[in-house]
Amino acid sequence: MEKMEHTILEHQKGDRIDKVISTLDEEWSRTQVQQWIKEGNVLVNGQSIKTNYKVSLNDLIEITIPDPELLDVIPEEMDLEFYFEDKDVLVVNKPSGMVVHPAPGHLTGTLVNGLMAHCKDLSGINGVLRPGIVHRIDKDTSGLLMVAKNDMAHEKLVNQLVEKTVTRKYRAIVHGVIPHDFGTIDAPLGRDTKDRQSMTVVDNGKHAVTHFHVIERFKDFTFVECQLETGRTHQIRVHMKYIGYPLAGDPKYGPKKTLDLNGQALHAGVLGFIHPRTNEYLEFEAPLPEEFEQVLNQLRNSH
Repeated sequence: MEKMEHTILEHQKGDRIDKVISTLDEEWSRTQVQQWIKEGNVLVNGQSIKTNYKVSLNDLIEITIPDPELLDVIPEEMDLEFYFEDKDVLVVNKPSGMVVHPAPGHLTGTLVNGLMAHCKDLSGINGVLRPGIVHRIDKDTSGLLMVAKNDMAHEKLVNQLVEKTVTRKYRAIVHGVIPHDFGTIDAPLGRDTKDRQSMTVVDNGKHAVTHFHVIERFKDFTFVECQLETGRTHQIRVHMKYIGYPLAGDPKYGPKKTLDLNGQALHAGVLGFIHPRTNEYLEFEAPLPEEFEQVLNQLRNSH
């Protein structure tokens, strides 16, 4: 079991305890938090409380996070697009709008549900809720993911991510016109203390590096390719916002007036890695989704 503490800040006072806690981590649902409170896993100033407790400034919240339940993932037939598959690894092109893995309170309709219907042999290193998932991309980001079909493949692919030998290139549309053709953003990332569901640049955050180059410029937007050196949560989205060019359509980090998109204009287009068994370097490229292409064409026409 993991323990976490949080002191109530000015902007949180007066809110219900279950609402506050569910904003501390994007994977915690309010239903799940309410269950923790009922089970006595949440204390305020050392005392048990009810789910409708209204927090006060400087309340000390102590959360005991139970170990993940070993839930059976329900296989669901889906029309998934596979770019590669053998007995160790598969590469899948995740559509925008699809969550990668199940979470308590959200057990169906995810990529993992579809993968379980496609093949039963996925690695179990991350537990039943995330079988085979080596790395992930956000719900509204489309593109390529590598999936491990056994524990040997899982360990070797994760090691490549740690050693920064995996090629990950993303295409994005950002607000503003970037004047220079190339850039590197080296800025550490961590949780935003004012909004725990968001990431931000912080002095004591985790090392994060994004390289980018400009593909095409428009009147008020720029089409860029970003290459990840590290793979932190929301890394490209936060880094581009940090330098003043937030992603178009990004509901969390971008401006409200933006392009007509269902989520951020971000596509994981190129994925390359060393095969865990053959040691051969493999690289795959997925074209931009139709909606992304349509927005680019609209920008070209208006430009």
